[in-house]
Amino acid sequence: MIYNKTIIFSFLIGLVGTIGSAQTITSKVVDKKTNQPIPFATIQISENDGVITNEEGRFTIHMGQANASADSIYISSMGYEKIGIAVQPAIDSIIYIQPKAIELKSVYLSNKNYTIDEIMDKVEERLAQNYHFDMTQKRLFFRQSEFNTMKKLDVEFKKSTIEELNEEFIDSVITIIPRKSEYYIETLCDYYGSVEKRKINIIKAAELYDKNNSGSMEAMSEKLEKIFKDNVKPDSYLKIKSGLFGTKVQVDSILEQSEEAKAAKDEINDKKEEKSEFLKYRRMAIEGLFKNMFFQEDPTVNFISKSGRYEFELIDYTYMDDSSVYIINFSPKRREDFKGTIYVNTEDFAIMRVDYTNVKNLRNFRLLGLSYQENLYKGTTIFTKGQDNKYTVKYLEKIKGNLFGVDRPLKVIEKNKHVKGKRKQNELSLEIDAGIGNVSKYEIVVFDSKSLTETDYNGSIENKSIRPEYLSRYNPEFWKGYNIIEPNAAIKQFTVAPESE
Repeated sequence: MIYNKTIIFSFLIGLVGTIGSAQTITSKVVDKKTNQPIPFATIQISENDGVITNEEGRFTIHMGQANASADSIYISSMGYEKIGIAVQPAIDSIIYIQPKAIELKSVYLSNKNYTIDEIMDKVEERLAQNYHFDMTQKRLFFRQSEFNTMKKLDVEFKKSTIEELNEEFIDSVITIIPRKSEYYIETLCDYYGSVEKRKINIIKAAELYDKNNSGSMEAMSEKLEKIFKDNVKPDSYLKIKSGLFGTKVQVDSILEQSEEAKAAKDEINDKKEEKSEFLKYRRMAIEGLFKNMFFQEDPTVNFISKSGRYEFELIDYTYMDDSSVYIINFSPKRREDFKGTIYVNTEDFAIMRVDYTNVKNLRNFRLLGLSYQENLYKGTTIFTKGQDNKYTVKYLEKIKGNLFGVDRPLKVIEKNKHVKGKRKQNELSLEIDAGIGNVSKYEIVVFDSKSLTETDYNGSIENKSIRPEYLSRYNPEFWKGYNIIEPNAAIKQFTVAPESE
């Protein structure tokens, strides 16, 4: 138990605010020997209340009313001594922790000297008893970060018979397309259910991005629509060609709606999105992350479900949550996609942590000037053991990246069968060479998890009307009073230029 540990008073952490009679503590956890920050360290006030450090080793923890009288917090991380820290006004905002010596003799004395094949067989045999497959209720914080980069954008103007669709206009469209964009969305919620069925109740949410990027594109879209309406006959159709391929689009179907009808439709869609779409997509995103765990059916990272296709190597031992663990590397034998490291409890053979990364592109498509690569898929998942001796997610991070490219000619030709003579009325011809990169980062930290009955699940409610609050810059006050995973430096430094707000 963490309360039997000696409390080390020599390290003091910062008191940066109060919530009623409760305190808010912000600090950074650092390796005493290397002076390097320690990511994913656990910070606990009590057995079921705490946070985890971010990739920079930083954390903020709010000691709510239930823990207002607590005089210490406890810090632990894989391979380090667990320590207790007195909650007192700041002298030093950095907490140093000491690497823990590995006592190999105790590991061998308490366990049979298993081969790596025997260890992995036991890992697979005990999946059902080590992990939750039934319904649970989790209080969790979910952060999704999106980064888009226009790596290349060359558009060569060839021809246009519409005066306003000239080279200058095309250049202006290219100019407003953002070369880089960032988008962050943060959600604190209760997650109910299992793989088969699930609900979420969102407590609070925020989204952080530059509205000016989307606003500029909308304004340009409206301008393009006006040019289109002023110059193209309603009974025409468009022939869109790229290289050898083409398709027809009836202009009437594009212009058939009046402005009033369009406005009414937009209003309906906006209301629907406000009431249900945000919650729906947050639920789907969280579900997808939990559903793709290595112990679930047909996961992407398949070193367990297709273990015969991987090589496993026992390389060392360490300690995690006071348990001795095997450190095991895995790598593909032939054509599989991932390599990584798993940390397996020497007593119950549960995987307590997995780090993985792809060794090759997961998808690689190239045909007739179009290309698509899924070039990045890596992550870390850390589990904690509950009172029922089953393991649940404590922290999950997944990073996915892809590249999309197009190097093709593009022609848009207006034709009209009711016009005598040549059916072709107008033409726009371009040569496009573009490349776009996207990186998506997902983080989940689970603060509490408990079993859920069917009755309680049926009685749980989703607040479908909730919407995220828009932030144009990072605001540390937004999450005051709530425990989340501390934002990294990039999020804290994000701000929208005053003229863009």
